[in-house]
Amino acid sequence: MIRFGTVAIVGVGLLGGSIGAAVRQRSLAASVVGVCRSEASRQRAEACGLVDRCTTNLPEALAAADLIVICTPVGSILDGYRQAVQHGRPDAVATDAGSSKTRIVRGADLIQEASLAAPRFVGSHPLAGDHRSGPEAARADLLEGRTVVVTPTEATDPAALTAVVGLWEALGAKVERLSPEDHDATLAQSSHLPHLLASVLAATTPEQCLAWTAGGWRDSTRIAAGDPELWADILLSNPQPVIDAANRFEESLSLAVDAIDAGDRETLVRILQQGSARRNAVGN
Repeated sequence: MIRFGTVAIVGVGLLGGSIGAAVRQRSLAASVVGVCRSEASRQRAEACGLVDRCTTNLPEALAAADLIVICTPVGSILDGYRQAVQHGRPDAVATDAGSSKTRIVRGADLIQEASLAAPRFVGSHPLAGDHRSGPEAARADLLEGRTVVVTPTEATDPAALTAVVGLWEALGAKVERLSPEDHDATLAQSSHLPHLLASVLAATTPEQCLAWTAGGWRDSTRIAAGDPELWADILLSNPQPVIDAANRFEESLSLAVDAIDAGDRETLVRILQQGSARRNAVGN
């Protein structure tokens, strides 16, 4: 099984904390260091016991790390990698947990091209999460049985890719490979648009109707409880694929609305059947 010296996790929230806890539980590293932005967040993360120690000293943590996992909001991941280039070791490996990939991975490729001493970057996206956030929601089994997408490019170092794939597999995840662009087109449809729709549905439900909501509304809007700041960053980091997915949805919704308006039961049933079949194909 793969084993690292020091793993530095930048951002000890739900994902970062879960990764840290899982690495410790499986003894995959000699030391797991969590990096937090403030003393208050450091104390929160340390109290949860997810890593061996927490620090607010980013340069110190990066300088000692063999593996750097950047688990900050998607809009700040490239800044985190720039810090890794400035303070980290050239033989280190860096990865991330961002929900969009093209801007991050292509940006990291350009940074590596301009620096001979940059830690080797491999883009990653663990498809695991929760509508809750923060280190208190983290758990060591979060990635077990889940999919992690890695997004290598022609510039990706093969040894670094092997190390990152080995990390995710050792944490119990199934690893899939996509190009950054294919990842973003796919996730726009399967993750980013669903969150946007859930949020809009919840926001447009009149307050006087909330007492009458039941399982359908609650199931459909559960993910709308996610952090709005985090999700705004995700949606804005993947604009065109999200817009394309939203346009396809709007076209299909218009067909259903037109069928209702025309009393066209046959067309409406066909649309509902298509949705039922697609949902049932996923399982519970």
